[in-house]
Formats: sequence, structure tokens, C-alpha cells
Amino acid sequence: MERNNLYPIFLKTQQLETLIVGGGFVAFEKLSFLLKSSIGSKVTMVSAFFREETKDLANKFDVKMIVDNYNNSYLENKHIVIATTDNVEVNIEVYKDCKERNILVNVADNPPYCDFYMGGIVTKGNVKIAISTNGKSPTTAKRLRQFFEEVLPENIDDLVKNLNEYRKTIKGNFEEKVEKLNEFTKSLVEK
Repeated sequence: MERNNLYPIFLKTQQLETLIVGGGFVAFEKLSFLLKSSIGSKVTMVSAFFREETKDLANKFDVKMIVDNYNNSYLENKHIVIATTDNVEVNIEVYKDCKERNILVNVADNPPYCDFYMGGIVTKGNVKIAISTNGKSPTTAKRLRQFFEEVLPENIDDLVKNLNEYRKTIKGNFEEKVEKLNEFTKSLVEK
């Protein structure tokens, strides 16, 4: 059986510089996804053209838009790059330029040219669930996201906040605190 060996992490994109290369529908989709999950992300976009809806979204969230063709100077001081152009050669050039500079890169719809995938995300207050299909089926990730959005109660954030307050009152070392929290919360997963 094939296995997903990706390691999930949650990035503080407000502290990182992201570049999106492209201004078409895929760029709009990636920008929407990023801003929905991480309001306040620092994003620059470079493209010879931008769709109107992309311009509207970018203006709402203070995204810097540069009307130009891609060149590697746009990678300066960037931590994450997403290539979304409809030109395969340009996307691969972006990938190679990023690899030379140790910048994390995602070439949309081209898994061999990705250091990371942008999976489905469910957010309920402080609770965030990331869903990955190993780049094989974004549609499955989307359906799983919709499922979790429905089944997770809106008040799950209250539980998180209450457990955080309880955690602050527990005495002992890390291991003892984990043991007490595990005991306190085990009824959440009992059938």
C-alpha cells in the first residue's frame, strides 16, 4: 500500500515572504487559499497580467502586484514561491531558480516540481486541520475539508480555550502535565 510520507507543518506566513508567479485563475485560487487560511500573509505577485478578481482580492489584503514577466530577481528575500503560470517552461525555470537559492517552491499541478502541497484546510477558531492526499487528488482533500467543516462543532474553540486555562493550573514537569491532560480529555475519544 502506498503511503503519504509528507510532514505537515503550520507556517506563520505573516513572518515569511511569499511570491506567487502568475496572475490567472490558478494564481487567484492559490492566493485565495493562502489568505483564507492565513490572513495577514505577506504576499507579492508577479505576472504580465492579472485577472480582475485577483486584483480585487489582492487590493483587499494589501498584496503587492508587479506587472512584469518573471525573472529570478523577484526571488530576493522570498521564503516560499508558488508558480502558477500556464507556461510549463517558466514554471520549471521558477522551480530551478528556487532550488538554487534553497527557497521552498510549489509548481501548481506539477507534483515532481513541488517541495510542498497546499492541501485542504479546516479552521474553527484555534483548531486547524490540514488534509493531504499526497498531491494525488485535490478533489478528495476538498470533500474531506467540507466533511470536517460540517462535523466539527463551532464551539470546539471553547474547548481549546478551556483546556489551555486548565493546562496553566497543572503543576509538575512536561510529562506529568501531558499525563493529566490525557486523562482529563480521554472521554472525548471514547466510544
